[in-house]
This record gives sequence, C-alpha cells and structure tokens, in this order.
Amino acid sequence: MFIQSIPNTVHQSCLQRWVDEKQRGNISRKVLCPQCKAEYIVVFPSMGAFVALLDALEEITHRISPFIAGGVLLGSIYWIAITYGAVTVMQVVGHREGLEMMESADPLVLLVLLPTIPVTLISAKMYNWEDSVLLFLRKYCAKIPALAYILPFGNVEGDRGAIISGQQNNTNQNGNSHLSPTRIFCSALLLPTISTIIGKIFFRSVQNNLHRTILGGLTYITIKGALKIYHKQMLYIRHSSRKILDYTESNLKLYRSAMASSATDAVSSTNDSEQVI
Repeated sequence: MFIQSIPNTVHQSCLQRWVDEKQRGNISRKVLCPQCKAEYIVVFPSMGAFVALLDALEEITHRISPFIAGGVLLGSIYWIAITYGAVTVMQVVGHREGLEMMESADPLVLLVLLPTIPVTLISAKMYNWEDSVLLFLRKYCAKIPALAYILPFGNVEGDRGAIISGQQNNTNQNGNSHLSPTRIFCSALLLPTISTIIGKIFFRSVQNNLHRTILGGLTYITIKGALKIYHKQMLYIRHSSRKILDYTESNLKLYRSAMASSATDAVSSTNDSEQVI
C-alpha cells in the first residue's frame, strides 16, 4: 500500500509571529523547537555599524539599569536617614543648640553619625526587654504576695503554665512575635517626638532640652513597658487557664449564652460610641 507523504510546510507569517512570541522583543534570545529542541536559524539583515552601535548601547543600558536603580534607592534612603538624624538632633537637643552643634562638627563625622540614629532606634526597638522582665517576674517574684496586687500571677497549674511559658519562649527565640515590621519602624522613629512632647508636658521645670527629652523618653518607655507586661501577663493567665468542656447540652447552652451576651455587649458599646460621636 502506497502512502503519499505530506511535506512539512508552515506559513512564514505564522512562524514569524511564533518567533516574536518566544523572543518577546529580545532579538538576541535563542528560539528552540519545542519537539527536537533544535535552535532555529534566525538571520537579520545587516543595518550598518551605526545601528549595531545603538544596539550595543541599548543592551548595556538594559543590563546596568537595575544597578543604577538600586544605587539611587540606597542613596535616597541614606539621605533620608541623614535628614531624619539632623531633625532628631535639633528636636532632642534644641533647635538652636542642635544647629550650633552640627555647624561646629566635622561634615564627614555628620555624614557617618547622623544615619546611625534611625538605625540605632530601629535596632533597639527590635529587642523586647518586656519579655525578659516578665519571665524574671514569673520565675522569681511569683512567691511574693505583695506583687500580686501589682502583677497578678493567677492560679495556673504547673504543667500547663510550663507548657505555655515554653511556647512563648520558643516564639520569642524564633522571632515570631506579633509585632509587624511597620509597627516596629513607626514606633522606633516616633520615639524622639513622643519623648520630646512628654518631656515638655511633665518636666517643664527642667531647663536643659536634652535632659528633659531623656526624662520624657524614660517615662514613656517605662509606662508603655509596664502596660505591655501587664497585658501579656493577663493573656498568659487567660491562655493557660483555658478549659475544654464536655460536649453536653448544658455546656452547649452555657457556651451559646456566653457568646450571645458577648455579642450584645459589643453592639451596645458600639451604639454608645455612636451616640457620643
């Protein structure tokens, strides 16, 4: 039986369109056959030395553009850090004193030290000193009755409390804290401003701007840390005192009534706030 062979032909326009789709505007990209992986022979007519020079310049520009963009971005961040450092110095020390200090300093020293101010603030904010204090209080001060009026320790079972405490330690060591990078960034950079405001409000008698700002910062950090320690301890007691009830009709009714009352309280508080507004 004779079978007539059909020649393997393809439309030139279809082939050109397929090559354009594969190259995606980059004429130097190789085009391979999807079946045998052989490279297609794509030939371009010679357009002269000037066009070849323009092609080379276009390729060089395409390759170095990411590095230029990265350099511009790093330079912008660097000068923003310098500006923030200079503003922080004038805010903490005083506008006139800060200007005099920076004018009398070596410019090279300013270019090195001023960007370290925001970096130092962010790095210090990443260390949660409240967790260390809280662990110390749980370990050594839980047996002191007088501290129970300040920081409640709760009636937590030993095994359950040890498990929860171990989980929290692993979370802190692994860096899986609830603080987001944006929160750390904002709270760290706003610390000088908040310290200055608190210093002007509560320490007006202090004449030195630097001392007043330091006192305001220490007050803010202490109060915020104490509230954070108290909140974490209450969450620890709530989590470690958790109970799982039997799935009975009485417990189910009790659970549903508690959820309904919580929802009612939330709605009533929302309505009260809307009336106040």
